[in-house]
Amino acid sequence: MISQDTIDTLRKADVGARHLFIDGTQVDAWSGASLPVISPIDGRPFASIADGGAADVDRAVTSARKAFAKGSWSRAAPAFRKKVLTKFAELVEKHALELAVLGVRDNGTEINMAYKAEPLSAAGTIRYYAEAIDKVYGEIAPTPENVLGLIHKEPLGVVGVIVPWNFPLMIGAWKIAPALAAGNAIVVKPPEIASLTLLRLAELAAEAGLPEGVFNVVTGRGSVAGEALGLHMDVDAIAFTGSGPVGRRLLEYSARSNLKRVFLELGGKSPNIVFADVPDLKQAAVVSANGIFRNSGQVCVAGSRLLVQASIYDRFMDELLKATTKLKVGDPLYLISDIGAVSSAEQLAKNLGFVSKAMEEGARLVTGGERILTETGGSYMAPTIFENVTENMQLAREEVFGPVLGVMRFDTEEEAVRLANATVYGLASAVWTSNLSTAHRMVRAINAGVVHVNTYGGADITVPLGGVKQSGFGRDKSLHAIEKYTDLKTAWINLG
Repeated sequence: MISQDTIDTLRKADVGARHLFIDGTQVDAWSGASLPVISPIDGRPFASIADGGAADVDRAVTSARKAFAKGSWSRAAPAFRKKVLTKFAELVEKHALELAVLGVRDNGTEINMAYKAEPLSAAGTIRYYAEAIDKVYGEIAPTPENVLGLIHKEPLGVVGVIVPWNFPLMIGAWKIAPALAAGNAIVVKPPEIASLTLLRLAELAAEAGLPEGVFNVVTGRGSVAGEALGLHMDVDAIAFTGSGPVGRRLLEYSARSNLKRVFLELGGKSPNIVFADVPDLKQAAVVSANGIFRNSGQVCVAGSRLLVQASIYDRFMDELLKATTKLKVGDPLYLISDIGAVSSAEQLAKNLGFVSKAMEEGARLVTGGERILTETGGSYMAPTIFENVTENMQLAREEVFGPVLGVMRFDTEEEAVRLANATVYGLASAVWTSNLSTAHRMVRAINAGVVHVNTYGGADITVPLGGVKQSGFGRDKSLHAIEKYTDLKTAWINLG
């Protein structure tokens, strides 16, 4: 149980100037430049990060390659890596509230969500892969008796990890933990507006016993440090979660450099489909509201397109509006707040631009659509619902990444499928129905990497997360994620 008093004390902690983390120690950027860290809670700077550049990325990659070649981690027994990563998970849990508050000050996620979704989730992910790594086996091929065919699984080498600003610890751990468990060395590029928790994570990794150079963090601008990481000739893979345009650039960087592997998770425009035989209409409305408005809609799997069957449309909208108006937007470090701040003033302006465009195109504003709590100086937006949305509107096609919901009605199952798939994205989705056959048909018919049935969200580390179409082709979570960070090597042995 976390207390408001403890949160208030941690809120006041002096963060100061943060440095890069390379070769097991904190260092300044070669240029000496830094970037201010501005909290979306009140619009004020409270720290700074090093503005790393190409030279710093090269230092970090060189350190990672040296550590990988040395073998103190890459060739260590899986049981040893398990021991270190288990201690790492324990330290993250020990410092969970510190990490959560630091992250909230950085990106504005409400503390009730941040505490569970960030450090506690990250600790669980690290522990999961620690436990898994000594249970990953190679293979023996079915060969003639005079030949022994062995299939070894080896670490790739140096992995670049580029993390988004909405859940940097949780999503970072999805990539960092399996990459480390497999024996790789990593260079992490955090988002400019949410770097602090990943810098602290690197310090905890070193405290847990991770050898120097295995875990490096270079902060700075994506257009500079991120590009340098993508173009580096000695990086073997990039694991990325973020926007489609940046994902495309990373593929270009791979082609222009060493053909490094690139794993992309690029967000979505996820349909949340409610049939007339929904098991509990009121509960579905509450979950649907949370599925788009928690963390101010800044969730890659957010149910941003709501499709409701016509025969229950009015009743469902009434319940949805009730659930939405009960959500309290406020200071994200107050336990009573259900929704915190939008991550930055720039993101807030983008959200409001979508609102203006939706109204211009003829959608009807049901609630919200405006900046609120302006007196705080922070970036806050009211949960926003539009109805009369059509599939050709911008609101139905493009990812807002904010607390803006577009509602559409449908009559038949076939129409629901058509509307659900009428987007370039295919990350997540949901179906609400009491009919098992309907549920199975929809799971098959919806083009998405994840289909929730009678829920939205909640899938844990045991199952993969990733998308289809322009939501990318990377898969985080589950044992399948380890495959991204390993190479297969064949040994063909003539036994004579």
